[in-house]
Amino acid sequence: MSQPCTGVILAGGLSTRYGGCNKALLRVGGVRILDRLFEAFEGLFDEIILVTNRPEEFLAWDALIVTDLFPVRSSLTGIHTGLFYAGRPHAFVAACDTPFLQRGVIEAVLERIEPAVDLVIPHTAAGLEPLCAAYSKRCLRAVEDHLRRGLFKIQWALAGKRIREIPEEVLRRSDPDLRSFFNVNTPEDLARAEALLAGTPAGGGA
Repeated sequence: MSQPCTGVILAGGLSTRYGGCNKALLRVGGVRILDRLFEAFEGLFDEIILVTNRPEEFLAWDALIVTDLFPVRSSLTGIHTGLFYAGRPHAFVAACDTPFLQRGVIEAVLERIEPAVDLVIPHTAAGLEPLCAAYSKRCLRAVEDHLRRGLFKIQWALAGKRIREIPEEVLRRSDPDLRSFFNVNTPEDLARAEALLAGTPAGGGA
């Protein structure tokens, strides 16, 4: 790590496509997704923040548990909260529904943090990955301004910021199939995750 960085896990979503259940506590291969994330984070961060609106469900984890500062549920709201409470100059943000986040991908992001860069973000053929990225605390004011105006798109809040993108070919060195960016949003996604872990085909492909 070139700069001190806080690890932030966003677990404050409504999970509407999964019947409102807590996706962080779903199990893939018998292991809770949140435990998989903590394993990937181990040794990389001396401060971990868990952003959730169900704090009572996460008391068993060694993290600073905080709730959203704005009443609207959105990824940008969670990023804002993580940045607000982060005690380090940068915050690496991950979603709680990514069971295959690779440590090497996190390290690729952290290695590219510099004082003059506001955001380090992976860029794949699917687009930018704002929930696997490192944000400077300098982004906090712009994010808060957009939230106050009811603008919740992450890319709008970061317009004009100094961004360093990590190309797909670099990411594939650590994660050849880019599974780090696989999200479990539905029961079907969970079945696909189990199939991916077992190395067997799943409906709809990977």
